[in-house]
Amino acid sequence: MTYPRPAEDARPGRPAIAVVAHRGASEDAPEHTLAAYRRAIEDGADALECDVRLTADGHLVCVHDRRVNRTSNGRGAVSALELADLAALDFGSWKGLEHKGLVERLARATGRPVNADEEPDWQQDEDAERTSVLTLERLLELVADADRRVELAIETKHPTRWAGQVEQRLVELLARFGHTKPATPDWAPPVRVMSFSARSLHRVRAAAPDIPGVYLMQFLTPRHRDGRLPPGVRIAGPGVRILRAHPDYVARAHRAGHQVHVWTVNEASDVELCRDLGVDAIITNRPKQVRKQLGLE
Repeated sequence: MTYPRPAEDARPGRPAIAVVAHRGASEDAPEHTLAAYRRAIEDGADALECDVRLTADGHLVCVHDRRVNRTSNGRGAVSALELADLAALDFGSWKGLEHKGLVERLARATGRPVNADEEPDWQQDEDAERTSVLTLERLLELVADADRRVELAIETKHPTRWAGQVEQRLVELLARFGHTKPATPDWAPPVRVMSFSARSLHRVRAAAPDIPGVYLMQFLTPRHRDGRLPPGVRIAGPGVRILRAHPDYVARAHRAGHQVHVWTVNEASDVELCRDLGVDAIITNRPKQVRKQLGLE
């Protein structure tokens, strides 16, 4: 079933839907690894989405879950582990990209057998990019080195034992990269901060008012059904289930002056729904396929 875009939402000259890589190109590479984000940039993603958590020694790392059990070979809460502890873990083999498979792929590419004990340095580097924990600082460096504009959508995870320290460290790091204040009169911020926590977005806005906020929603509560968002927030972040149940929400949010960034959109039918409703951004594990479906390839 498709829904026609409401007439009041038809905006002449409106830019194409932005495609945001959810945890990188996470269908093709282990989520939140450098390899997943490199792949997303290669696939043409307009922006990269990541989740950030604060380690016990004060580093922001890209990990979704409160604990590392699901996506690594270790156990424990991110907030109770130091960066060195996380660096010792394997964050990629669970995806099925074990060392053996990488070596076999190299052998096919070169047309000759490869001794796993004598693999070249570049292969070791590729292996590390698929298995090592990723810091937000390293991800910011990757984006800075890209040969085109690539935006970042950073989600702060709450609740956490570190509370406001997460936002403080985040703003400090973004300031180091020049992302918190306008550099030129026509400057458009390349970073936005997302959260299910309105308090988290308020902290970021108080410290860095030029960084846009995205209010994430898993359910559409009565106070937000008319398109309203927390004070100072200008981007709605509904889950795709909300659009399935309330397709008129996009038009309401647009009438309220807000953009709509939808997560996590992987099915072709949901991509069509988002296009029909006129959303501003699609957050997906499959950036290349979504771009192709939208005719952006």
